Amino acid sequence: MSAYLFLLLIGAAVIAAYLGGSRALAVATTAETGRIKAHSRPIYHGLNAAIWTAAPAFIFLLFWLAFQSSVLNQLVVASYPGSDAMDSAAQSLLIGEIRQVAAGNLFRQPSPEVAAAADHLRSLQTYSTYLMTAISLCIVAVGAFLGMKVISPRYRARHSVETAVTVFMMFSSLMAIIITLGIVGSLVFEALHFFAKVPVTEFLFGLRWEPQIAMRADQVAGQGAFGVLPVIFGTFVISAIAMLVAVPTGILSAIYLTEYAHPRFRTVVKPLLEILAGVPTVVYGFFAVLTVAPAIRAIGAAVGIPSSPNSALATGLVMGVMIIPFISSLSDDAFAAVPRAMRDGSLALGATKGETIRKVLLPAALPGIIGGVLLALSRAVGETMIVVMAAGLIAKITLNPFDAVTTVTVQIVTLLIGDSEFDNPKTLAAFALGLVLFLITLGLNLIALRTVRKYREKY
Repeated sequence: MSAYLFLLLIGAAVIAAYLGGSRALAVATTAETGRIKAHSRPIYHGLNAAIWTAAPAFIFLLFWLAFQSSVLNQLVVASYPGSDAMDSAAQSLLIGEIRQVAAGNLFRQPSPEVAAAADHLRSLQTYSTYLMTAISLCIVAVGAFLGMKVISPRYRARHSVETAVTVFMMFSSLMAIIITLGIVGSLVFEALHFFAKVPVTEFLFGLRWEPQIAMRADQVAGQGAFGVLPVIFGTFVISAIAMLVAVPTGILSAIYLTEYAHPRFRTVVKPLLEILAGVPTVVYGFFAVLTVAPAIRAIGAAVGIPSSPNSALATGLVMGVMIIPFISSLSDDAFAAVPRAMRDGSLALGATKGETIRKVLLPAALPGIIGGVLLALSRAVGETMIVVMAAGLIAKITLNPFDAVTTVTVQIVTLLIGDSEFDNPKTLAAFALGLVLFLITLGLNLIALRTVRKYREKY
């Protein structure tokens, strides 16, 4: 029903904009006859009427839908027999069961109390829907009336519309900040629960990562070890291999496209190169598992080097191909931003094109290149799908690229798969790993943005 209400708001706003513009045009024509100049054009009066019609009702709907579920849950739980003796976890399970029954998802015959509560919930939802619709329509009618009433030659409709747009942009910015703080807060909150069970020193400086601990009382498992250093080491090994592939390829391709390639060749090849950034990472993962990893294992067997089925080399090579466009595009922009006079001055002094590139172009574009490299590195560190499909699961500290290593993202996915409790250190370790990954990528992004900003200020 809420979707139809939002469509109704859009339709009402369109109608109000048309009627407001027509009324403003008629008022402006009458005002010109009386030698009164209108302050705003009719289009602003129409937009102002549309905003008055739809915006208050839209805000009301957002607040109603945000708090409707919690209010209905409280009303249903309060009417359920014996709910006062339940703790919060039991009440959450009860609400989930009641909602499943009310939605018609019956996996077993519900108890009479649950069935009665589900009927009560359905009646409350129906009443809430009717009440929400009636109030929304009233707000729309009042807003449309006020938006049409204020139309006059001297009304500052343009200022009202600009103020509304400014408030909307401020709201959007505030929501982005709130969502970011919510993400960080959830990571920190769960990570603190993990550190209450596992010492911070063991997590940061431990050399063993074996989170296989008992999840239930009837299971038999070890005590577990939560040293994050092998996981971080494996992450940076794969990222280093990827950067060894992507950095020279990306920079050299940018130099060729900027300085040597024919304009027609550049217009064709540059978009094709950037298509690599749009390929889904699951496709790269399939390519790594089905093509690159067997080829590396065959090469290793031919030269007498033992190779694991999932090797760091296969994952790093495919990831390096994926992040080439990041370095290539930013390096291309950095080379193009170097003033033409610097190239011409170098060539006028007798330097060759290669010497100009090495001694003038590369030093001048170096901050932009470094920014692109750091952004690509943060992308490689945070990659999930390729490493989940092609990397290993055993955490070890090794420099052998033919061996299997694990990464932070692989362990996060592994720890959160399956039926697990969120008060267990094994599950909470995923949030601690997520916090570490967030801090690493945040630091790399801040360094990259600072470098790019310095580059843009200089040129």
